[in-house]
Amino acid sequence: MRRTRLVSLALSLATALGVSLTLAAPAQAAPADNYVALGDSYASGVGAGSYTSESGSCQRSTKAYPALYATNVKPASYRSVACSGATTTSVISTQLSALSASTTLVSVTVGGNDVGFANIMTTCVLQGSTKCVAAVQAAQDKARAELPGLLRNVYNGIRDRAPSARVVVVGYPVFYQLGTTCVGLSVASRTKINEGINLVDNLTRTAAVAAGFTFADVRSSFVGHQLCSGGEKWLHALNFATIGVSYHPTAAGQSGGYYPVFRSAAD
Repeated sequence: MRRTRLVSLALSLATALGVSLTLAAPAQAAPADNYVALGDSYASGVGAGSYTSESGSCQRSTKAYPALYATNVKPASYRSVACSGATTTSVISTQLSALSASTTLVSVTVGGNDVGFANIMTTCVLQGSTKCVAAVQAAQDKARAELPGLLRNVYNGIRDRAPSARVVVVGYPVFYQLGTTCVGLSVASRTKINEGINLVDNLTRTAAVAAGFTFADVRSSFVGHQLCSGGEKWLHALNFATIGVSYHPTAAGQSGGYYPVFRSAAD
């Protein structure tokens, strides 16, 4: 009789413990993100290679930071509509339609083409230091006057179409490490180019924060890997054979510079 009572007690305790464990079990994780990537060539992955056939001249790379995030994190859905040459206007007119009320994560890198990154670098390479410095200064003046409003238009459009999404605005790397011996552009040109990039990044950060978005600043992650640095270069130098990749991140720049910063901001 005593043995029967002990067995019954043990079963009762086990049952109670089981109920207790069931009640204490963690809730199911929230559904994974529906992720959409927007932006220009730094978001599409120009310079990283491995471009998808469907992207055509947009040159979306499987090694770009949005694609790396999709591969590693495996969101519920992923779509990149980032495109080489995109401006704030073209993002609004051709890319925002990829967003919807079900979008929960958005990344965007844009603004460089609005102030003429490509034309500036062409001027600096071909026309010398005086013309380079003047071109960058003109772009800085344009950026201060126009870029905040242009970015605000993009950010308002994102919020309108994806009202519940987390939005990560991803910036640009500074091209040159200064204070080193470097063949090519003059010290004055390299210094002014860096100044211009820093201005664009700072204006972008201010606009992103004002919109309630997160700014992912990649500048520090590229230190030691810039042009004229002693480490592995994460940016393409001027490449006359494939001019379009010049001054864009390599695959290592996307994976080592962009991706960790974006993932940290997106999580």
